[in-house]
Amino acid sequence: MPTVMTALSSRIHQASTMEISEEPPTSAVFIDNCHFSQVIFINMEKFYVPGGDITCYYTLTENIIPRGKDWVGIFRVGWKTTREYYTFMWAPLPSDSHRDTTVQQQIRFKGCYLPQDDEYYQFCYVDQDGMIRGASVPFQFRVETEDDILVVTPQGQLEEIELQNQTLRKENEKLKANCASLQKQNSHLQEELQKTQELQNTLESLRSNTEKLELELNSLRKKNTHLKRLDDGRGAELHQLKEQIQSVTSDKECLETRLKTALDHLDQLQQQNENFRKQLEEQKCLFQILQQKMKEADEENRQLRENNGRLLRHLSQAREASSSSVASQAPVQAPEVGGLLFGNPYCASGANLGAGAADIASIKTCYMVNEVCPEDTLTSQYKAQVQSRLLKCPFCSETFEKSSDKVLFAHMLCHVLE
Repeated sequence: MPTVMTALSSRIHQASTMEISEEPPTSAVFIDNCHFSQVIFINMEKFYVPGGDITCYYTLTENIIPRGKDWVGIFRVGWKTTREYYTFMWAPLPSDSHRDTTVQQQIRFKGCYLPQDDEYYQFCYVDQDGMIRGASVPFQFRVETEDDILVVTPQGQLEEIELQNQTLRKENEKLKANCASLQKQNSHLQEELQKTQELQNTLESLRSNTEKLELELNSLRKKNTHLKRLDDGRGAELHQLKEQIQSVTSDKECLETRLKTALDHLDQLQQQNENFRKQLEEQKCLFQILQQKMKEADEENRQLRENNGRLLRHLSQAREASSSSVASQAPVQAPEVGGLLFGNPYCASGANLGAGAADIASIKTCYMVNEVCPEDTLTSQYKAQVQSRLLKCPFCSETFEKSSDKVLFAHMLCHVLE
């Protein structure tokens, strides 16, 4: 139960201390890295009454420069770092900031903030960098008992004690010399330690950089693995693309062959088209010639029709004259001479008597236009007249009537298109 109360009071005290002032600067520096000789605690008691105020006396040597954030803390004996303080007070600055000698200072701790157990404690002076600059001898918070009272010894024992003290003083002087030597060694060791700390800090920085580099290396390895996988996949895609390219190349060659064949065929068609165009131009020229001939034939046909009309009018007049002549000579009987149908041409009378019959019999009919032609028309003249009424195809020599000139034109157009 007392242990629980002690711990509880310690927690309450720490909380009260935190309410009064801010946390002091501490560090994780161990005891081996501290300079305990720069601040010396004096007038120390072995025992302090629990619950009462205590005054801490200490001396600042010329090896320390006090600063505003220095503090004095009470630590339980066996502490490892400056963070294990029980309570603390801010160290006052000396009045003379520019000094070359030692200065005595004091701090008063309130009894309500002090430990209530009988453990051993000690004062420690901590600078604002969290470094220990001095430590006191251990002390306890308890009432002094009879066992702690000094016993008076006889004179003989005092002489022996005096001799022992002299011996101890000599040894103390030797120890002081050794201590000075050790302090020098300690300073050298401190310098080496500082260098070691710097090297350790550099090593820590290198370690952190190494860890970062390892992380980056792992990340790069992962990326490399991913890229290798992508490369494998792209290799397969590349192989497929190569196969597709080969297929496309073969298709291209086939298409080029077909295109060449088509171009050759196109050249042939263009040559044929050129030939057809030339033939068409020739046929057009021929067609124009035929049109010209057809116009000439139409003109000639028109003239023939005009001549035919005149012939028809002349024939009509001849028929009227013949019919009037026959009517006036009707009683006269034409004698048959020598059994000749038209009479004897050498007989004048017979010729005169048969003149009317000769005029009637001398009339012939043309089968082309149903026109009457005179008897005395010669066969060659008749044929010429018939031929004048016909049109001949210049391609196959087939004949057509002039009245069928459109049929002839269609016939010749068929020849042109062939």
